[in-house]
Amino acid sequence: MTKPILSEDTIMLNAKVNDKESAIQLAGQLLVDNGFVEEAYIEKMLERETVTSTYIGNHVAIPHGTEDAKRVVKASGISIVQIPEGVDFGGNNVAKLVIGIAGKDDEHLQILSKIAIVCSEPENVEKIVNSKTKEELLSFFAEVN
Repeated sequence: MTKPILSEDTIMLNAKVNDKESAIQLAGQLLVDNGFVEEAYIEKMLERETVTSTYIGNHVAIPHGTEDAKRVVKASGISIVQIPEGVDFGGNNVAKLVIGIAGKDDEHLQILSKIAIVCSEPENVEKIVNSKTKEELLSFFAEVN
């Protein structure tokens, strides 16, 4: 049986972080812990962030590895770190949802588009940020799996 791309195991509620690097590391560690990527992927996520911000607006950031990180991706997966107090992603951009993505082959583009549809609605993002349970948060991303 193949593992779902997103599950309760890859969601962290009510995280408190001091900076975007810590938020990215949490998102990456969830991907590592659930067997989607090798440990080296986290460094590639942090490297990507130094090249260009992964903040997409609407209090959402979608950190992911650099192009050469694909070799350490074992399977496509998503992690979600909910940060109700928010974390500064630079330029007065505050992320309250940090969605880590690892795509096997070219699957990351499909995954990104599904997430973008959900997160393009400000009221959806607000409900996700205010979700009290992993099940509630997961329900917004049913299309991803």
